[in-house]
This record gives sequence, structure tokens and C-alpha cells, in this order.
Amino acid sequence: MKQLKTYSQYYVDLLVKLGIYRFSFLIAVALITLAIFVQLGISWVLAEEFEYKHMLRSLAFGLIMTPWAVYFISIVVEQLEESRRRLSKLVSKLSDMRERDLELNNQLTQNLDKLNLEMKERLSAEDSREQAMLDLEHEVIQREVTQIALSERTALLRSFIDACPDLFYYRTADGVFSGCNQAVEKLTGKTEKELVGLTPWQVYKKEIAQQIVETDLIVFENKEELIYEQWLEYPDGRKAYFELRKVPFFNKDGQHLGLVGFGRDITERKLNEKSLEKASRDKTTFISTISHELRTPLNGIVGLSRMLLGTSLDKEQRQYMQTINVSAITLGHIFNDIIDIDKFDRNKLELVPSELNFNDFVTELDSLSRLMAEQKSLRFELERLTDMPDSVVVDATRLRQVLWNLISNAMKFTAEGGVFVNVSADATEDNQIAIRFEIEDTGVGIPESELEKIFAMYYQVKSEEGNLHAVGTGIGLAVSQSLIRKMGGDIYANSELGHGSTFTVEITVPRGKGITEVVENPEPLQRPLSIFMIEDIELNITVARSLINSFGHSVDVAMTGKEALSKFEPTKYDIVLLDIQLPDMTGFDIAKELQSRYTNLPPIVALTANLVKDKTAYREAGMQDAISKPLSAKALRKILKKLCYLDDQSVDEKTHATKSVLEDSTVEKVVTDELVDKEMLTSYIEIVGKKPVLDSVQLFKEMMPEYVAILDSNLVARDQEAIVSEAHKIKGAAGSVGLKRIQMVAQQAQSPELPAWWENINDWIDEIKTSYLSDIDVLKDWIEQEFDK
Repeated sequence: MKQLKTYSQYYVDLLVKLGIYRFSFLIAVALITLAIFVQLGISWVLAEEFEYKHMLRSLAFGLIMTPWAVYFISIVVEQLEESRRRLSKLVSKLSDMRERDLELNNQLTQNLDKLNLEMKERLSAEDSREQAMLDLEHEVIQREVTQIALSERTALLRSFIDACPDLFYYRTADGVFSGCNQAVEKLTGKTEKELVGLTPWQVYKKEIAQQIVETDLIVFENKEELIYEQWLEYPDGRKAYFELRKVPFFNKDGQHLGLVGFGRDITERKLNEKSLEKASRDKTTFISTISHELRTPLNGIVGLSRMLLGTSLDKEQRQYMQTINVSAITLGHIFNDIIDIDKFDRNKLELVPSELNFNDFVTELDSLSRLMAEQKSLRFELERLTDMPDSVVVDATRLRQVLWNLISNAMKFTAEGGVFVNVSADATEDNQIAIRFEIEDTGVGIPESELEKIFAMYYQVKSEEGNLHAVGTGIGLAVSQSLIRKMGGDIYANSELGHGSTFTVEITVPRGKGITEVVENPEPLQRPLSIFMIEDIELNITVARSLINSFGHSVDVAMTGKEALSKFEPTKYDIVLLDIQLPDMTGFDIAKELQSRYTNLPPIVALTANLVKDKTAYREAGMQDAISKPLSAKALRKILKKLCYLDDQSVDEKTHATKSVLEDSTVEKVVTDELVDKEMLTSYIEIVGKKPVLDSVQLFKEMMPEYVAILDSNLVARDQEAIVSEAHKIKGAAGSVGLKRIQMVAQQAQSPELPAWWENINDWIDEIKTSYLSDIDVLKDWIEQEFDK
């Protein structure tokens, strides 16, 4: 195909070179020649004879047709060539135009790019200016919206502040008002505009303003929050009690600008507190009164039955009289429990340890218990498992009360069999005596499910039939456990339903100094005494008169305070027995009146139906001593010897003084041992010294108000988990500084698994709150005395 194209091009080039006529002639000759040769070739191939005529026909036809065909073709070729040339020229022109167009396009593209760039730059500048304007406009709008929102919030906040019933105000560092809410406006009778610029002296009465200004100064000087309570007065004269809180405020540079004050009306709360205090006082008065009224006939029963048991009686009469005596004593112990409950409620129950002949104590317990067992035809045995110490230091009255409660319960709920008491007393390494009492009975027993709850106050175990049994009133065991724990010991029980119970009491007490008491002579004293007795109950008078006369003494009686003051002559009597509660006057009033009238008074001894432990109040009133009713022959004889026959005893004043000092020292030691962990503190001080320990104690003292406040808030919220957590902190902190009692009470408060824990948590928290400051003082005093070098 390529060769054909090449030949064609030669053909055209030859046509152009020769011209149309010459080229046509040449082509015609070539064609005629070709025709002749073709004719000869065909004849040869066909083996025919060649004839010239045939050649002539072919020549003639060729001569006629060939020029016209050649001419026509040449014309066409020439036209085509001419067209080709024109076309070539056009193509060349088009190429030039295309190149020029490309050049123009490139230039145009460059111009367009340049224009676009310029436009973009101009648009960017325009956009920036427009965006800046939009941003500025948006910022202005936003600022206006924020200002409106702030205004609305300010108005809303102001509405809240004004709607709040609490006082809200602020004063400058110069002490003048600069703003307040409507509650302050109501209190002062002035609008906020009127108050601004005024001082408290210009707003409140002098006595009110004085306290306000003084507390403001405290806030300004200390730059700390201050909370206090104060009575404020409304314009109409109505007074209200407010809890006021003042807080200093500063600018961003720390400059003090003034204070913000808040006040809440707590008048109703204060009235409720006073009502509760009055109710508590009324309850105490009622308990004291009812106790006195009930003890009065009871004392007569105990005293007369005791005297009758000392006379000749047949077996049946003696048994009846013993039953009366034991029943009266039991009822007396119930009264003691009731009084103790009130003291527990007011945190007033205290222990007064003193030296005790332990052998005599156990013997007395044995005798009284056997007497009680005889009334129910029960067997009673008391076994001393170890040698008994001669003397120990303990509150004998309280220990006797506990043991009597346990033995009484054991006998009360034992129908057959008996009650068995085991007593042991073992010396410890630090010269203490570990005492253990086990009271075992063969009674009804206590269900295992109830065993852990029996020491809760007022808790009573119920039998299957719904009848109460096994713990009586629900008072004795709770009081007993509280007393034993206050002594630093514990009490617990084991029981099997239907097979009896065993109660165990364990305490550790100091060994006594071994001071022997003067042996009492049962014979009448050396000379008869003249005794003046002031008592308003006829039955008590009969008992006391019989007892005093049996000693060989005489007694005159006055039944009212007025009668006593008119009949009394100081030179006529050796001693005065003075009842504390009389219908017209108290024993304290009578003692005071006698002291104002006379200079040389005989000894005055108070007679009281309550348990006598701390005699300070009686001594401060001018009385020399106090004894409990019903009168005991032993107690009365001791008082008479002590106050009326000092010169007749072979014990000089120095011996008495030494004994008193020893007794006081022993009692103090017991109290300290109950409160302070001496062993831990001694080793601690030996390692780090006294000062770091005292610093730790001071830190504990500063931390406790916060601990107590959190405890109170958690108690109000009834959040048991938080109470346990905070009590655990107090326990650890108290233990680290050796406060034994606080640590023990906190241990109970952090142990919700204890029986009746929630019922007792209030008492434990109150004990922590009311005791920690006094315990800290005892701790500090002990450290100063023991490590004063």
C-alpha cells in the first residue's frame, strides 16, 4: 500500500513536469504499446496465429479511446493536484493559525490567571473587611445578648436573695452597710437605700450593735469566718434569735473589702431546745420525786423486816419475813436501775471507786443470794476458784448492783435446780486484779437468735407463746453492761434454750493498799449520844428510832424544816441526821440556815434515798457526811464512830490524813487507768519525748470538733456507713494519743454488727462528744505529773 502511494506520487509529479498534453501523449503511446504486447501475449498463450489485422484493430481502438481517457484522467489528476496544493496551503495556513491561536491562548490564559489572582486578592481584601465587619457586628450582638442575660440573671439572683427568709447583707471594711436583702429591710425597718452608708450603731439598739461591731472586728482582724448566735429585735419590738455567719471577702489582688453576713432565725429551734431541757429537768424531777416517794415506804419495809429478823421468830414467820426483806431489796434495785437510766440519758452517771474488802464483799453476796434462793426453794452455791485478795479498788455499789441484777434474773427464771456462782481473782503483771464472776442457772434459757440483743436498752426476749421472759423489764441487763463497760470490763452471756444460761462478768481493778478498817464493836458505844433527826416520813422515823435506841442512844425528831429550826439547840445534841427532801424546805436550806445562826454546830449528816457516791455537794453545803436510806446498822455505827468518837480511837490525825491521801490517790489512779493507756504512752514518750506527745494531743483536740460535727450530720442523715467511717477515724486518732475510753466508745460506734447498734449509737456519740475534752485534760495532767523532768 505504501508502494502504491509512492507510485501514485511519481505519476502526479511526472504529470506536473511534462504537462497535460505531452503527458497524455506519452501515456497513450505507452498504452498502445501495452495493448499490442497484450494481444501478442494472448495469442501466444492461446496458441493462435498472430494476425496483424487483429493488432490493427487493437491499435485503432487504442488510438481512438486512449487519448480521451488519458486526457480525462490527466484533467482529474491535475485538478486533484491543484486541490492538493490549495489544501496544503490551507493546511499550512491553518497550522500557522493554530500556532498563533495556541500562542494567543497561552497569553490569554496568563492574562486570565493574572486577572483571577488580582480578583482573588481584591475579593480577599473585600471579604476580610466584610468579615471584620460581620465579626464586629456579631461581637456587639453577643455583648448585648450577654448584657441582657447578665441583667436577667442579676435580676433573678436578686429575686432569690430577696425571697430568701434568711438575712443577707454586706458591709465595707469601714463597717458601713453597702447592700442587703428584704429580710434585713424587715428586720431594721429601713430600705436598702436608707441602710447604705449607715453603721450598726445607727441601725440597731446599743446593746445589739455592741455585739455586732465586736464580731465584725473579729472577722476583720482574723480574716476568718465567724459563726455565733444573737438576739435581734424587729421594729415592732418582736425579738428573734438568729444564728449569724460572717465571712470576709477580698478583691482579686487579695485586698480586704469587707464582709458578707448571713443570718437564720432559729427562735423556734431555741424554743424547742429549751422545751427539751425543761422536759429533761421535769423528767429528772419526776424520777427523783417518785423515787423518793416509793423508797420511803420501801425503806420502812426493809428496815423493819431487818429489825424483825433480829428478834425471836418461829421458822414460818422467819421465812415470811425473809421473803418480805428480799422482795423489798429487789424492788430497791429496780429503783436504782430506773434512776441510772435517767443518769445515762443525761451523761451524769459516774463511778466512785474506793477501797473494798473483797472477801467481805463476796461473803455478803453469798449470804444475800442464799437467802433469796431459799424463798424459791432453789439451790445456791458460790465457789471461790482462787484465793480472794484482801482489798481492791472498785465502785462496790455499782458492782454489787450488777451482780445482784444477774443473780436476781437467774433466780427469777429458774423454776427447778439452782443458781451457781463462780468467783476468781487473779493478779496481773502490773499489780492489777482480774476479777471474774460466772452466774450459771438451770432456768428457761434464751434462744440463740435473741442472745446478742439482750443487753440492748428495753429489749425483751419473747417466748414462743408471746410471753415475756428471760430478761425481765429489759432495763437491768442494759444498765449492768453499761456499768461494767464504764469500769473497763465486759459482760457476756451463753445460753441454751430450756437448759439455762451463764452470764460472765470480767473486770480488772487495782489492788488495794491493804488498809484495814477499825473493827466495829457490836456492843453499845462508850456513852449514849443525843441525836437530832429531821425526817418527815413516820415509817422512816420508826425504823431509825428503833435502830438508834438499839445502840443505846436517844433521838429527838422534827418533821418539817420550820419545826427543826425552832426546836434545835446546838449544845443539846451530838449529831444531826438531816433528810434532804422535806415538805417545806430542802436539807441544804436547813443546813445553810443553821450555819448562819450558830457558830459551834454538831456534825450534820445528810440522809438521802439516792445512792451516795460523790459527797462533794453535801460537804460544800456544810455537812460532814451523807448516808443512804434505809439506814444500815453498819453505816450508822461507822458514821457515829467517825464523827462523834474521834478522840476515843487509837488512831491519830496523821494516820487519818495518810489514809485519806492514800484513798484519794488510789481513786485517782483508777480513774486515770480507765481513761488513759499508760503503758502505750510511757513507751511512746520514752522514744520521742514529752513535747511531741503533747503536740499530738493538742492536734487531736483541734481535730475533734470537725470529727464530731461530721458525726452529728451523718447521724441526722441516718448515714450508717458514714458514721462507721468517721467513728473509725476517731478510734484511730484516740488510740494514737492514748485516750483509752474514747477509743473504746469509738470502737463500739464503728461496729454496726453489734446487737442493737443503731439503738445505742446516739448514746455512744454523745459520750464521745461530752467526754473527750475532760479526758484530754486528765491525759495532759498525767503526762505533766509523770514526766515533769
